[in-house]
Amino acid sequence: MLHRITLFVIATFLCNIGSSLKPVLVTGASGRTGRLVFEQLVKDPRFDPKALVRSERSAQKLRKAVPQIKLDQIVVCDITQADINWQGNTPQIVICTSAVPVISKRSLALAFLKAPFNLIRGKKPIDFRSFRFKWQGGQYPELVDYQGVINQIEWAKKMGAKQIVLVGSMGGTDPSNFLNSVGKDKDGNGNGDILLWKRKAERYLVESGLDYCIIHPGGLTDGPAGVEDFVLDVNDILLERKKRSISRSDVANLCVAALVEGEGKKIALDCITQTVGEGGAAKVRSPEEAYKEFLAENKVYDYAL
Repeated sequence: MLHRITLFVIATFLCNIGSSLKPVLVTGASGRTGRLVFEQLVKDPRFDPKALVRSERSAQKLRKAVPQIKLDQIVVCDITQADINWQGNTPQIVICTSAVPVISKRSLALAFLKAPFNLIRGKKPIDFRSFRFKWQGGQYPELVDYQGVINQIEWAKKMGAKQIVLVGSMGGTDPSNFLNSVGKDKDGNGNGDILLWKRKAERYLVESGLDYCIIHPGGLTDGPAGVEDFVLDVNDILLERKKRSISRSDVANLCVAALVEGEGKKIALDCITQTVGEGGAAKVRSPEEAYKEFLAENKVYDYAL
């Protein structure tokens, strides 16, 4: 049924461009971070959001998580296929698509079998770096995080988009980052290098001519937004900190701030949060305040690294 109304959704989306609300398309909207971005936009009276999801199953998942969503707010499309030809103009897109790793059942079973012996030997019972992963639905990084993002950037250009907000990840400057080993076997073969493929896609966006805000979160948590203050920087400098995490909810709010404060700009930033007081932040700033203060610092992300 959702496939039958896709063209209607697109037409409605384009018609709303002339209204007072800002049309925004959120891709990867059924994912853990994408859903939170979409939820925030649904609640915000300034925006008219639409959600792009990969399958009807993902659409049903999103409708269950966001009960107020309307059927005509959902577009079903596999971004790795580039099989929807959108015509017309749309101002802003938030890209939250990403390959999703799942732990191999075999490596999980082996880890638990080895745990008692590791304890006897005085080692950690479970070495999480020994786990092997595969990619959910066969959607590996080169396909999703590189080619899929390129497809979306090309769609955006055809639609006349003015700005893309792209959610990536910190660690892209380090080829030896552990996340790049996810999806590979013990010999280093397989479909891994997720951070490297993300970074290649980011470079493509930087060279596309579109305005953009590329957001690199640190370790993602499921805590609430607004509890800790934002720390924004560039070039993976924040990885030197002991605490380098941020809640998905805070990332979602920062995406919305980028839509409001980042129009007409080309920005890339890293983000984590820190506690207030006791040597930490003086207060918890709003995402808009943190974003504007970062812009005032004129820091530039170096994609030559």
